[in-house]
Amino acid sequence: MATLTYTAIEDIPKIHERARLAFESGRTDSVAFRKEQIAQVGYLIKDNEDKLREALRIDLGRHPQETDLLDFGPVLGEIRDAYDNVEKWVKPQSIGFSINWFAMKPRFTPEPKGVVLIISPFNFPMFLLLGPLVSAIAAGDAAVLKPSEQTPATSQLLGELIPKYLDPELYHLVNGGVPETTKLLELKWDHILYTGNGRVGRIIAAAAAKHLTPITLELGGKNPVVVDPKVDVKMTAKRLLWGRFSNAGQICLAPEYVLVPEAFQDTLVEALKEAYNTFYPDGPEKSDSISRIVSEAHTTRIKRLVDETKGKVILGGQADVSKRYIAPTVVRDVPSDDSLMSDEIFGPVLPLVPVKDVDEAIAFIKAREHPLAVYVFSSDKKFQEKVFKNTKSGAAIANETVISAGVPGLPVGGIGSSGYGYYSGKHAFEQFTHYRASLDNPSWVDKVAFGFRYPPYKARFSPSPLCTLLPSDYQKNLRGVNAALPPRPGKTSVSALAKRWGFWIVFALVGASSVLLTKSGRLAQLKARAVGA
Repeated sequence: MATLTYTAIEDIPKIHERARLAFESGRTDSVAFRKEQIAQVGYLIKDNEDKLREALRIDLGRHPQETDLLDFGPVLGEIRDAYDNVEKWVKPQSIGFSINWFAMKPRFTPEPKGVVLIISPFNFPMFLLLGPLVSAIAAGDAAVLKPSEQTPATSQLLGELIPKYLDPELYHLVNGGVPETTKLLELKWDHILYTGNGRVGRIIAAAAAKHLTPITLELGGKNPVVVDPKVDVKMTAKRLLWGRFSNAGQICLAPEYVLVPEAFQDTLVEALKEAYNTFYPDGPEKSDSISRIVSEAHTTRIKRLVDETKGKVILGGQADVSKRYIAPTVVRDVPSDDSLMSDEIFGPVLPLVPVKDVDEAIAFIKAREHPLAVYVFSSDKKFQEKVFKNTKSGAAIANETVISAGVPGLPVGGIGSSGYGYYSGKHAFEQFTHYRASLDNPSWVDKVAFGFRYPPYKARFSPSPLCTLLPSDYQKNLRGVNAALPPRPGKTSVSALAKRWGFWIVFALVGASSVLLTKSGRLAQLKARAVGA
């Protein structure tokens, strides 16, 4: 096990203050500076690929192919997306044209929130730490990073590389465990982004609430899979096993259980066995294509869940706690109250839960907390739509697992107990951004439209509270400023807004006609003819 040097607790407030002072210097205002730092994140990876792969092999027993696909790939996508689009993202934006407000030039400008804290988990130490960092840099924030202490080799390496590649005053990394994280949470941040489990998420939310700090939480959950018996079963089996067993099942978006029609379970089982033997022809215990569990404690927890299941283990089931090894496992006939259904497994174990039909599958999902993803395997669009329309989740994915998080432009985030907010791309940029509204109202506007607002007010009130009489000029001015109500339900009418637009369109057409006629001399001819008549 690699050695991780923890940050001294007494240094953490100093790091926070250094980041604050660096942010207040204003150097992140420059978009060119932001792009330079974004690019540097990419070269941190490129220049140190082998070192990072080796660190992840030590921490997670992960094959380099998985690291390249699931950790490096998504970060590089985030870098390219932010680098190419940050100039567009930071531009001030005007609101839609309004005759009442256009003279004031209403607009809003994306501005950085300030100094942000990013706390990442052990399962994807690159993607879930550096991905949000790229978004924070694009937004113009300073950032303090807290990687997981459960991946000591990777966290130690990142602690050495980040100050070499990025501005060392603006971007910092704090290594440590619970005491160091607790100290970080005592400080006031302008935003906190946390990826991990719900228990810690609640602790972070409570700490943030003391400072009214906005937060983003990505908390995972038990992601269900609904299988249509008419599906391509071989494709389904391969994608299910890949999504469940990649990174030894330690993926927040991994399928957690499969809701399969009772009559189709045997067919699916045979396809899963065939795919399993293709993945691990010499057995998974001899394969370098299966990662290891992050710690012995987590291995023991997963082993207990498998040992206590009421279902039938049909593939895998072996465990070696000292080697942090859980064999890729499939369990059939798993009841709803099973040990494997009690909590997020977060390991390479796939329960098959038999149901009567798609309606029972939907009811099963709706009876539980909202997951990070609902997966459907079906070529029938109506089948997909029925499941997705009748459930709630962070994502609704058909005929695939896991990879949606790496698609540039797609938001990644949960709903309800699976979290809130987003941690990728422009959506994460917006998490780290404050949209500042602005107006500039010229003095002549009061003479045209808004002068009626000043005291003394001209309203005349009758003795009866049921009757309020207002001067007609006040009513006209107020109607000009306020938005008109939509048509009353059940009745069709032309709204006041439509009438108002009609007036301005006619006015514009008359004005344009006058200009054209004047230029052509036609207007003078018409006037002369009228006088002669």
